[in-house]
Amino acid sequence: MSDNNRYNLRGVSAQKEDVHRAISKLDKGLYPNAFCKIYPDFWGNDPEYCNLMHADGAGTKSILAYMYWKETGDMSVWKGIAIDSIVMNTDDLLCVGATGPFTYSSTIGRNKHLIPGDVISELINGTQSYFDRLREYGIEVHLLGGETADVGDVVRTVIVDGTMACRMRRDKLVTTENMQHGDVVVSLASYGQATYEDAYNSGMGSNGLTSARHELLKKEYAKKYPESVDPNLPEAVVYNGSYGLTDATDTPLDIGKMILSPTRTYAPVVLKILEKYFDNIHGIIHCSGGGQSKCLHYLPKPLRVVKNNLLPIPPLFNLIQRSAGTDWKEMYQVFNMGQRLEIFTDKNTANAIIEIARSFNIEAQVSGYVEHAEKKEVIIETDKGSFSYS
Repeated sequence: MSDNNRYNLRGVSAQKEDVHRAISKLDKGLYPNAFCKIYPDFWGNDPEYCNLMHADGAGTKSILAYMYWKETGDMSVWKGIAIDSIVMNTDDLLCVGATGPFTYSSTIGRNKHLIPGDVISELINGTQSYFDRLREYGIEVHLLGGETADVGDVVRTVIVDGTMACRMRRDKLVTTENMQHGDVVVSLASYGQATYEDAYNSGMGSNGLTSARHELLKKEYAKKYPESVDPNLPEAVVYNGSYGLTDATDTPLDIGKMILSPTRTYAPVVLKILEKYFDNIHGIIHCSGGGQSKCLHYLPKPLRVVKNNLLPIPPLFNLIQRSAGTDWKEMYQVFNMGQRLEIFTDKNTANAIIEIARSFNIEAQVSGYVEHAEKKEVIIETDKGSFSYS
């Protein structure tokens, strides 16, 4: 069965084609090529400022947290889900140069019969404690409440989302308009243990979890936790793997914790980069949905991005690929593959960015370059093959 067919049968899409079609006629904001939609300053009515608002969440990762918690009693996984829902917002906003202060409102929908108050407390308190941690590194986020709804007829377990907003000067925006021939790409690792993280990070992020969960975990979980599966899914695409949640791996984490690694934020790193080298930053891309082909959507004109020196693939993604037999071209389009943030700049600034990242114990390197082309294209050259996306 092809990868795309498995995705479709599971009710997910790697490229969100339906969403892109649905919003195709909407106003694209002040800077159409920016990573996030940028609005006029409706709040302050100042032409030198703009408003940003972004909504995202942990997605189906919360299902995996539910299963791991039920299996082990480990409540800490819920703080990880809170972090996921935050970072998927902060790090998209980073890509237009926003480093705060931010406001944040959480939205939690739960099945009350399965998700008790203790879990809700972990999610809410985990949110505030993460903001306290970010503040230590100069990132200010204010929790302005939110909504917790009992929606068991809609949600089988729990869904954790958030909305983040900020107001910033337009002359501090990073919009990708300056991406150009001769730029280099600096990739920052999604794996390892950054100075501001409490444990080894597998690099998972919060994209591709439906695929990862079903390709890695054993069929027995479908019977043990039927609430973790859409009852309309064909059995052939449900929990096809050979692993248990607490099986050991070659990393410090078991299988469950490996997939549940909280999404790494790059906020402390990008804050320092923008403070020192703002004028030399031509684009920042969060390689979330769309993986290493993500930058294709934000090229301001016909350009070719060639990535021929990506960081090593961390164990998690090799594990998923072996278990699923997924084509490598698809792997690079669905998962971040070990590098979840990339910065487009000149060669000299690239070296400085690498040093800043490494000061936070995050591996980074020049992974590619930008050149003139007749069409917008991304080429990935690895020992797994050469893949083109356009």
